[in-house]
Amino acid sequence: MPRSVNSVAAKKKRKKILKLAKGFYGARSKLYTVAKNAVEKSRCYSYIGRKQKKRNFRKLWIIRINTAVRKFGFNYSNFINILKNNNLKLTRKTISNLIINKYNLFKKLIKEL
Repeated sequence: MPRSVNSVAAKKKRKKILKLAKGFYGARSKLYTVAKNAVEKSRCYSYIGRKQKKRNFRKLWIIRINTAVRKFGFNYSNFINILKNNNLKLTRKTISNLIINKYNLFKKLIKEL
């Protein structure tokens, strides 16, 4: 009995991996086995990177808030505490956007506290 090989599916699988490895350096984009390893590792990094992105943006917002609030004699932790005590539910992202885009509104907010 002749040997049956599903070359269509195998070729499709290899092409998919090589397409994902497009733009990688050297053999990482040309050879299937090397590309497979590189793609696998890059997917791990992208998963981790999505988590780090959230962390980094939160850090950035906190730094922006801290520098803006210090001009008015507060520090970051005192400012957040005052917001909580006044039941103002503003996220760090919205406060940061206020600082960047509508600084006058931010000044009014601080003066009312």
